This record gives sequence, C-alpha cells and structure tokens, in this order.
Amino acid sequence: MSDELYACICAAEFPAQALLRLRTELQSEPVVVLEGRAPLETVYSLNRAATLKGAVLGMTRLEAEGIADLRLLARSVEVESAARAVLLECVSQFSPRIEEASGPTTCGFVLDIAGTGLLFGPPEILAQRLRAALIAAGFRASIAVSTNFHAAGVKAATSRGITAIPEGQEATALAKLPLAALNLEENFAETFAIWGIRTLEELAALPEEDLIARLGQKAKHWRDLARGVAAHTFQPIEAEFMLKEFFDFDTPVEEMDSLLFIGARMIDCLVARASTRALSLATLTVDLALPGERQHKRVIRPALPSIDRKFLLKLLQLEIAAHPPQAAVLSFTLTAEGGQSSKVQLGLFAPQTPEPSRLDVTIARLKAIAGEDRVGSPVLEDTHRSGSFRMDAFSVSGATAGSKASRPRMALRRMRPPVPVRVQLHTTKPAAFRDADGNHEITASYGPWRSRGCWWSTVGWDEEEWDVLAQAGNGGAVACLLVQDRRKREWRLEAYYD
Repeated sequence: MSDELYACICAAEFPAQALLRLRTELQSEPVVVLEGRAPLETVYSLNRAATLKGAVLGMTRLEAEGIADLRLLARSVEVESAARAVLLECVSQFSPRIEEASGPTTCGFVLDIAGTGLLFGPPEILAQRLRAALIAAGFRASIAVSTNFHAAGVKAATSRGITAIPEGQEATALAKLPLAALNLEENFAETFAIWGIRTLEELAALPEEDLIARLGQKAKHWRDLARGVAAHTFQPIEAEFMLKEFFDFDTPVEEMDSLLFIGARMIDCLVARASTRALSLATLTVDLALPGERQHKRVIRPALPSIDRKFLLKLLQLEIAAHPPQAAVLSFTLTAEGGQSSKVQLGLFAPQTPEPSRLDVTIARLKAIAGEDRVGSPVLEDTHRSGSFRMDAFSVSGATAGSKASRPRMALRRMRPPVPVRVQLHTTKPAAFRDADGNHEITASYGPWRSRGCWWSTVGWDEEEWDVLAQAGNGGAVACLLVQDRRKREWRLEAYYD
C-alpha cells in the first residue's frame, strides 16, 4: 500500500459560484459573469443553466443580452477572495495539509488525507462527507481521490461528482480524457494534433526517448502525467480561520429590507462555520461601504455568545434601525468573533433571570429610545471627582451575588439632577439654605471637604462638600449633603441621608 493519498477538490466556474453563494434566489436561474470595461465586457464565467441557454465563455455583453432570461452580473474580486477563504476553511476540517491548485476560473485545493481513515473512514466516505460540507457552505465541486497528486488533480478538473481511483489504476482512469486536460501550451498542443494524439492514453503510449528527443524534457513530464506516475513535492499552505462574509451589491441599496435579506444569509453562514469548531458568535461587526469611500461601521455585542440565527438577525435589524447609514450602501461586510457559549448557574432560591436573547433585544430597544449612553451597566471612573461614572455594555456573568446579613447602614440618596439652593453663611459655615420647599435652618454642619482636579481643561472641578443637619419650616428634620461649586460660585443640594 502507498503511503500517499490525496483528495482534490475542484470548484469550476468559481467567479459565478462566489457571486451566487449568498444569492439563493438566483442559484436556479441562468447567470453569466462579465469582466472588462463597459461596453466591451465579455463573459468570464457562467453557471450550468446559462450553458443550457446557449451562453459560452468569451461572448460579448451584446450577445449575452440577446439571450432571453439570462441574468448578467459583474465580476467582483473581493467576493471571490471571501468565498475562497470560506472554501479553504471548509476543506481544512478534513486535513491540515492543503496545497492550492486553482486555475483562472476554478478554485481548487489538494488535501493530503493519508492516515485519516480512523477519523473519516475509507476515502470514498471521506469524499462524500467533504462534498456534503461543501454543499452546505454553498459550493458545487468535483472530488477525486488518488495516491498520485497529479492524477487526482486532472481527474477532479475533468469530471463531475466523486471519483476514487484505485491504487495502480491511474493510467486506466485517465486514459479516455482529452489531451486538453493537461493545459499544454498552444504550439505543443498543435504538434500533438498534427501527430493525431487526442487522448492521454495515446500520449502515454508514445516512446519516451523519441518523445523527449523531439519535444524536450517537458514531454517526459507530460507522458508521466498521462500515465498517472508524475512525481510531486507537496507544498502546503496555512488555512487562516476568520469568520467573515462579504457581499458586493450590483446597484446601491437604500432599503433596510434588502440589507437584512443578505444579512440573514450571512449570519446563517457564519453560524454554520462557527458551529463546526464548537464556537458561538461573540460579536458582529457590520461594515457598510458608502459612496465617496466612506464607511459606516457598527459593532454588536450580545450579552452571551450565541448561535441563535433569529436572535442575531433581530439584533442586526435593531442596530441598523437605530443607526441607519447616511447614504446608499455599495457593499456589505459582516465579521464575527468566535467565543465559547457559557451556561449561567442559578442558585436554588435565586430569582429567575430573563433569557440572554430576550434581554439583549430589550436592551437594544431601550438604547434606540433613551440613547446609547443611557443604557448599560454603571462603572465608576478612576477619578477623585464625586459621582463620576460611565455606562458600559451590559453583560451576563455566571457568578451569583451572595447575600450576607449585615447591620443596617445609612444610605446616601443622590438627587439627579442636583437641586440648586441658596445658602446663608455664618463665619464661612452654612447657617441656612432655601430650596423649593422653603427655608431650612442648619443646626449642625460638618466640613468642608474640598476636592479639585483637571484644572487644565474645561471639565475641571473645584468643589466643597458639607454634611448638614437642618430643621425645616414644618418642624421636620433632614440630613443632607450640600456642595459648593467654587468655580461657578453656586450651591446645590446633592443628596439626602436616609
């Protein structure tokens, strides 16, 4: 038994497949991909339905427009690059050793699958599982398995479906293929045509020494290819894992429904790709390209990583509705970061918390109503300024706060916003103050506690705090916090002590 075993994946007409992968509504229609400058575009790639309609490679745009019900799309190199990354990521699940074998309009990879029998079974079973994974990712590809690198590549490029070449039967499997399968240079192809050589079987039957004497050392390699014995040094590439989807619109899009239609398909693909690695989507980054090389970028952070497609699509809808792009959208990029989905362990007697998905949707709706900086979790800032805090994104923690019995303590109830008051001083101490409820006589005062900072900027402060006990006009007693803004020369009632 040979120590080498290869599986070649060949996705033909890849420019057309890349454009149709996210356009499920066009996959059954005849579609051609045009390349070139208007109005001299030519057909660069097409699907099978377009071939049945009579479309051929190289025909002009005018000729293509003459075919009824034929859909014309412009080639997008960015879409092809994103689709190639997805295809490479898909095949990397079956082998870490991968070599690229792409052509002008094909995307191909050769996998070294020697020793994978214990993981995936016989080569035929592996090929079936590989093809099913490719179909789930939106690709149609032919697969050939052989102990010879070049035999697998040639057979995959010239056949459809799955082909498994038994060891030692490479020449027989390649015998009936046309000579064009070797992609010879035009002058050599004409020479073989003059000799009457049409198939690989006829090329393999030629005498090696006479063939080399007439055409040089290249002819020996072609003959070995035809016989399925050509040697090859494997050159693996690195498959980078990146959860990213890209879509280039034919015309600028202004309606949110069109964005969400493509966004739903993108989320489906990202969830499926993340699930193969036991990951969830922790963040979604939306990048919309606008006219004038402008970008509209938003980041969606669920409270917990999720693979719920409907939930993620709802968050995308709320985010775009709350922050719509200021112009028509030219292209749509959706990038995700993988994360581990965690389980929140609740206490036996702890109150039931809402589901993270429902909580995220509620928070997104509250942000749309109240504002981005008014919803979240309060976090104290690292400053000496009294009451300084900011709002951070809300997140669910797996830890539960324990409740310990403690003695009652005095609570400080902040007034937001603070109440402006007029203060009467006696020997630099507050003696009385007046607010909307009337006059208050101060019976005891403690202070002052002064603080200042950021004097070099417009947000600086210089404050003086007093804790006071006061007697109201109706006979009631209050304990409160009075603050003097020394920069503005104003007094305000900041808080009550309960």
